[in-house]
Order: sequence, then structure tokens, then C-alpha cells
Amino acid sequence: MTKLAIMGAMEEEITPLLEYFTDIKKNNYANNTYYECRLGDLDVVIAYSKIGKVFSTLTASTMIQKFGCDTLLFSGVAGGINPQLKIGDLIVANKLSQHDLDITAFGHPYGYVPGGSVYVNTDQKLKDIALEVAKESDIKIIEGIIATGDQFVANEKRKEFIESTFQADALEMEGASVAVVCDALNVPCLILRAISDTADMDAGFNFDEFLESSAKNSASFLMKVIERIK
Repeated sequence: MTKLAIMGAMEEEITPLLEYFTDIKKNNYANNTYYECRLGDLDVVIAYSKIGKVFSTLTASTMIQKFGCDTLLFSGVAGGINPQLKIGDLIVANKLSQHDLDITAFGHPYGYVPGGSVYVNTDQKLKDIALEVAKESDIKIIEGIIATGDQFVANEKRKEFIESTFQADALEMEGASVAVVCDALNVPCLILRAISDTADMDAGFNFDEFLESSAKNSASFLMKVIERIK
């Protein structure tokens, strides 16, 4: 039976998810809180990792290896690069890259380390479910490339570099590291993001203004996907 991990990076990203569940048990581990709950016959563990690749790697690994989750869904917000994406729109990642990983001095491409690859793929079946649910619900969603890095990008020049180097449609700070963990441990994952800002805007202003509504958009859609998985 599937045991589902649902992750966000920030508390604001999982708060709207927790509202769908009752009888929640809190489990404190490794300086974090994991919320164990059920949806019908489905066991679910929900957590926010804190921002960045290191914390998201720790949390994803913990959910899989300590709590025994065998499927992982990530819900949160991202900055839009693709001009088709407006605030509140959804993107599901078909692959992800680490835009701040740079050993080009040794002749490798951006985002690559020996033994790894520039891109990591997500699970085709979960992605197909998400796209099918969106179509049935008449919800706008695009499938695309998400770039991850330990930077909140608010600079037009940096955005253009990420777009041209990785053909990225959106950028954020956790997705690729979570996908690397899931790929290594053979756990299907879905990375879903709602656009909270566009990368060439005043990042602080727009992020603060639209974080809550975009996180609710992502969470609401993810619950529809979960119902289909269940």
C-alpha cells in the first residue's frame, strides 16, 4: 500500500494542505516536525523542509528512509521565467536542474557533477495523472523544466542566464534536490509549483503579496491529484 510523502519548503506551503486532514499526529525528528495523518485508507506524512537544497534533501531522505514513504509529492511556489506563466499558474516539472552547480572550470557543463547529470527526471505516471486532472478540471498547467538553486533570483541578468543555459520555465530552491533523492532511492516523485512571482519583478514585494494565494492554488490542485492516486 502506498505511503505518501507531501512536502513543501515553507510553513506557508503546507498549511493549506494540513487543512484537508484531521487526526494529525506530530512527530519531531532531526530538528523538524513531521505530520502523520490519513486520507481514507492512505497513510500520509506531511512536512516542510525549510528553504534550500540542503534542508529539502534532509527532509526528503527522512520521509523516505525513516517514515517509509514510497511516493513523494512536492507542493509549493516558484518564480516564473516562461512568459506564458502568470501569477497563480501551475507548472509540473518533467525534469529539473541545479542552476547554481558550477564546476565549469573542469570542462563540465553548468549543473553537472561526475556521476550525476545536468537534469533529473520526475515520474511519468504521476505527471500524467497531474496533467489529466488539470484537463478534467479545466485548470491551466504547463509541463516544463524547473531550475533549482540556493538563491532567490530577483535579477534579470541571472534569470536570462538560467533560461538560456537550462531552458528553464520556472525557478525555485528545492525541487531538483528532492528529485535527486527520489531518483537515487527509486521513489516516484511529482514536483508541482504555483507561480508566486516573476523573476524580473521586485522579488520581496511580489513574493510576500502572492505567496499565500499561490500556495493555496498548488495545495488545492495537489489534493485533486492525491484523490486520483488514492
